[in-house]
Amino acid sequence: MAFNIQTFKTRALTAVVFVVIMLAGLLWNHWTFLLLFTIIHFGCWNEYQFLLGKINKEYSGISSFHKYGSMIMGFGIMLWVTNAAFHFATITLHEVGFWLILVFALVLPVIEILFSLTAELKNIGISLLGIVYISLSWALMIDLRQHDMLLEKSTILHDNGWIIPVFLIGSIWINDTMAYIVGSFLGKTPLSSISPKKTWEGTIGGAVLCIAVVAIVSSFFFQNMLALLVGIAAIAAIAGTIGDLVQSKLKRLADVKDSGNIMPGHGGFLDRFDSLILATPFAWLYIKLFF
Repeated sequence: MAFNIQTFKTRALTAVVFVVIMLAGLLWNHWTFLLLFTIIHFGCWNEYQFLLGKINKEYSGISSFHKYGSMIMGFGIMLWVTNAAFHFATITLHEVGFWLILVFALVLPVIEILFSLTAELKNIGISLLGIVYISLSWALMIDLRQHDMLLEKSTILHDNGWIIPVFLIGSIWINDTMAYIVGSFLGKTPLSSISPKKTWEGTIGGAVLCIAVVAIVSSFFFQNMLALLVGIAAIAAIAGTIGDLVQSKLKRLADVKDSGNIMPGHGGFLDRFDSLILATPFAWLYIKLFF
């Protein structure tokens, strides 16, 4: 994979804008974090339905109620995992999420089967897969944000709940960048026919450098979380690469280059967050089992 300076400059420039927006959402407080991943959630869902509609023509004809009901039900899962810090007066988002899940879980299949002209159980299955693939993953990300979160505070200066999500996302970015650079200069052995530009050299180099960078940063600033954060970096490198391959396979089946076009050189929401979608559940499981 030859190094393309123009491609790298385009990706770098748009990435700067992207990073600024992401950091504002990630670091400001728990509300901006939820807002950020709410936008990402619905963006991913829109592209998922587009891709699956290209792959399965029957799914492209689902009713508007099915289309948006699936998204809202998935959003309900994100709200359901929120803790007491997310509330308006006496109403918690946890309660709102519960009712959204209950209502759409009961109503959506009935509406699809009884009233849709293109009703098929396969369509319901595809949407359920989207809920697991997208909504559950972002719900677990919200839960990670609440790990060691100080509920009485609301800013980065007093709230340490941002550390794990930021390191997970940062590990994904470091791995992707290092894999691209190492693969561009040293890559010779294709990793998979699904994504011919990826090489074993780039993949291994990206993972090693990702873990090394996280280990160095953690040893200076988060010594008490060194093992946790290094483990997250390893998960991000491995599961993130697999997530990228899964997205590449979906795009190949749909016969499209990108899932969307939110950023020049980076594609759509799923193009940008495909690695994080798959890495998040594994990082969550790792933390719940060992920390």
